[in-house]
Amino acid sequence: MRDAYLVGAGQSDYGAFPEESYRSLFRTAFEAATDSVPNGLEASDIDEAFVGNLGVGGRQLGLSGPAVTEHVGLGGVPCTRVENACAASGYATRQAVQAVKSGMADVVLAGGFEIMSDMSSDATKYWLGVSGETEWERLSGTTFSGVYAQMASVHMEKYGTTREQLSRVAVKNHSNGAKNPHAQLGFECSLEDAQSAPVVADPLNLYHCCPTSDGAACALIVSEDVVDDYTDDPIRVAGVGAGSDNVGLFQRDTYTGVPASQRAAETAYEMADVEPDDLDFAEVHDCFAIAELLAYEDLGFCEKGEAGRLIESGATELGGDLPVNTSGGLKSKGHPIGATGAGQVVEAFKQLSGEAGERQVENPTRGLTHNVGGSGGASVIHIFEKEAETEVSAR
Repeated sequence: MRDAYLVGAGQSDYGAFPEESYRSLFRTAFEAATDSVPNGLEASDIDEAFVGNLGVGGRQLGLSGPAVTEHVGLGGVPCTRVENACAASGYATRQAVQAVKSGMADVVLAGGFEIMSDMSSDATKYWLGVSGETEWERLSGTTFSGVYAQMASVHMEKYGTTREQLSRVAVKNHSNGAKNPHAQLGFECSLEDAQSAPVVADPLNLYHCCPTSDGAACALIVSEDVVDDYTDDPIRVAGVGAGSDNVGLFQRDTYTGVPASQRAAETAYEMADVEPDDLDFAEVHDCFAIAELLAYEDLGFCEKGEAGRLIESGATELGGDLPVNTSGGLKSKGHPIGATGAGQVVEAFKQLSGEAGERQVENPTRGLTHNVGGSGGASVIHIFEKEAETEVSAR
């Protein structure tokens, strides 16, 4: 199979934008992505598109992919809408990589979008809940904060994880998000703030939960045959992994891990021929603070049960051994469901291009993105790698 490369990526701001539509937000992200391509890329270059979207609120559910791609000048280009809950555009990115690797396309758009701010809180809870197990979780009254609270409670009881360690996730990610002009909650918070916030679902409080967001993000994936047309500094898609699991938490064998993420990580590391220690940064799916701690363990950043101590050590902060969620993560940057996975790819592109501003990691060569659907029913991981000058010359 051919190599696939990331040559551009961009996003809209994340937040609440009553004056915007899903089409206008997607246009902002698309134009930012094409503008970021070093040697330029035209809409007419794109062979295919994959767009992630849950469809919150019941607006354009059918054919929402073509609705946004036609709006940005891709009329006639094959477009597939991908729905995998919060992992929708992570899987859209995987589909784009597959299309390039298979030889079916040379230039592919992967993106996603969501509008979540134009409904009542009760309606928003309903739409968030559709990604949970319907018969035994959602219809019995369980919310996603409740499901992740169960995971947090078991992890705390089994491994001694503390509320302070959960709160340190929020402090770190808000510190990073304050440096990200696209972040919805772009402000810093103190450990005291993060520990004393109102309880949402014990032991999780408000600062342990991500916001609901409007937003869009896009990434451009191209083949090895055309990459030199678009950039002199290629970023290779070195590894891709995906996994699925039972949708309901109660159906699984463990509450202290996400098996789908573990399987996805194993596949991605093997394809990229790397270990967790080879990473320079990671964007992980921190919809709740406990989700980031579980990701540390699922992705091999630390041993099982050690995630609380890892966040406490400062290793995952900017300047640490493995900075995690330099964008601010879902917690601070925001979580427009269909756009989240592609938004993580945007941060990876900026970091590897040296364009991350105040949150720039020093000389990164390899980064990972980790996108989860629901409470772990689906997970997808990408490893991006900046090619050495000798490899570029050889091509």
